Amino acid sequence: MAYEISLLIVMGISITAGLSLNLITGFCGQISLGHAAFMGIGAYTSALMTKNGFPFFPSLAAGMLLAGIAGFFVGLSSLRVRHDFLAITTMGVGFLFIGLVRQQDALGGEMGISGIPDPGLGKIGFLLLVLGCAALVILFCQFMKRSWLGFSFDVVADDEDTALLMGLNVTQFKLIAFAIGTCLAGLAGGLYAHNVRFIDPESFGFIESITVLSMVVIGGIGSVWGVVIASAVLSVLPLWFQFIEDYKLLVYGLLLFSVMRFSPGGLSAIFSKIFTRSLK
Repeated sequence: MAYEISLLIVMGISITAGLSLNLITGFCGQISLGHAAFMGIGAYTSALMTKNGFPFFPSLAAGMLLAGIAGFFVGLSSLRVRHDFLAITTMGVGFLFIGLVRQQDALGGEMGISGIPDPGLGKIGFLLLVLGCAALVILFCQFMKRSWLGFSFDVVADDEDTALLMGLNVTQFKLIAFAIGTCLAGLAGGLYAHNVRFIDPESFGFIESITVLSMVVIGGIGSVWGVVIASAVLSVLPLWFQFIEDYKLLVYGLLLFSVMRFSPGGLSAIFSKIFTRSLK
């Protein structure tokens, strides 16, 4: 039973992380290759605060807030770049985060932070918290996708010049997407830290950013349920098949290549085709 609970916790955290990037890349069309850094901000903030005697929930909220603020400023500094240049900029943010953490003894340096306090909820309680957070994020994304804000994101993602001609404040919508997406990434990072109870710089490196991006692309960029399914499956693959952990980039690279070659819309497009055919 403990193993199944651990799997569900990992899946719930991954779903939250995948949807947080989907808000930025899928909804608003802003490519980010350093998303794990914002998870790291949430994780380190929550871990350090609880180790210094702060309660779990305020620490988790502080990690979300700090990650969201960092995302806002990264979005602010990235307003003049698009597409490939934006991807390079966000990748640089990821490397900057790793470099800063490694150089700061107060953040654990290369050795990381161990002995992160238990939230005190018990395994079942923590599982319910993680699944509850994932469910709320799913509902939030579904609501946003159908709201005026979601429609505005769609226009910005499709063509920024057209959005400007329509009178939309492109800058504002980009910053909103970055702030909300990175705030939710901070939530995923905080939950991750208190689940494994040990974090180090490599926990939020470039490979982890690519892993989260793979969840979005394989699930279907902009699709809520596609990303949920892809996040759940990809998060447990290394646990079910241990060899994948050593060849994660190779396996995910092949999956990404296959999806972009045969079904650019990801799993959501495949399910949509199957469902459409079944109705005929």
